[in-house]
Amino acid sequence: MKKSHPIRRAVLATAATVSGIVLVLSLKPASDPSSSASAQGGASPQGGAQQSAVQDGTVTGTAATTQYGPVQVRVTMSGGKITKAEAVQQPKGGRSDQISADAIPKLNQAAVTAGSADIDAVSGATYTSAGYKKSLQSAMDKTAQSGGGGSSSGSAQAQTVTGDAVDTQYGPVQVRVTMSGGKITKSEAVQQPKGGRSDQISGNSIPKLNQAAVTAGSADIDAVSGATYTSAGYKKSLQSAIDKAPKSGGGSAAGSGQAGSGSGGSGSGSAGSGNGNGGGGSTDVAADARIVTGSVADTQYGPVQVRITYNGGKITKAEAVQKPKGGRSDQVSANSIPKLNQAAVAASSADIDAVSGASYTSAGYKQSLQNALDQVGG
Repeated sequence: MKKSHPIRRAVLATAATVSGIVLVLSLKPASDPSSSASAQGGASPQGGAQQSAVQDGTVTGTAATTQYGPVQVRVTMSGGKITKAEAVQQPKGGRSDQISADAIPKLNQAAVTAGSADIDAVSGATYTSAGYKKSLQSAMDKTAQSGGGGSSSGSAQAQTVTGDAVDTQYGPVQVRVTMSGGKITKSEAVQQPKGGRSDQISGNSIPKLNQAAVTAGSADIDAVSGATYTSAGYKKSLQSAIDKAPKSGGGSAAGSGQAGSGSGGSGSGSAGSGNGNGGGGSTDVAADARIVTGSVADTQYGPVQVRITYNGGKITKAEAVQKPKGGRSDQVSANSIPKLNQAAVAASSADIDAVSGASYTSAGYKQSLQNALDQVGG
């Protein structure tokens, strides 16, 4: 057997070493460009981070009280999405331990998958599921508010507001709106009736209602045929969201009247021009005019709901955000509502005469107007 020559071994070893160094050097630039890109394109990654920075992080929703104990949800957001959901409070004791142990992990997973509070209840854990969804929605609202930027500064940035959940015969309906420049730029249902035929009805009606809300800029929209209960719940939750918008939009800003009334779809810059005391004003709106919406009054021909602008102890504007529609009701409402609005401002009370030929509409108007006045203490 021949022995390897020492010089040959040395040459081979040197060649191997050089090859290894070349290989390492060839791999190194692959990592450098990323750091280089990070340095050179710093504006780009940072810009993306800034977009989601206010939304990213951990947010805890408010505790929701249920029949078996409180439920409170914490979510972790990244890139505007839910990456983790967990219950920091859940029903405990007795059988609740078993129910929570089964339901909470499923709800956590569903929240991450859906990326919203529009998740199904866990079978056998109805109350826990309802509380979980309520607290989860609260957490989502907080991230949306912090992400809007404009809500705290009073600027014209988009602002997201979620209305109250409305229980219908077929399940809850809850609407979230995005407001910008005093208008509804987006409307969506974060909760809607589900299961069985409800899936088909919701699938058909919700997109139409969303579109109608954006087009009308108010809750004064027509019900979708074949989805009466869903439509009624949608409109009620939508109105709730619109009512919240002026308060969270910075009532002391010079354009707050515009933003507040514009969200209702009928624009009233006059609300923003009012000075003086707001007549029992709330802490949210300081000394500016207050915009208050009365409760919905159901009449034989449809719901009537009145919104007033209240300033210096007087009604400076009255408008119907809901009124009877369809068939002859369109004509009756078109004739009577302007007269009722004018009468409300003139009287600054609900003690106004009914409009001839519109007895039911007038009665509903006065009822809703009185409710609005009760809210401001007028």
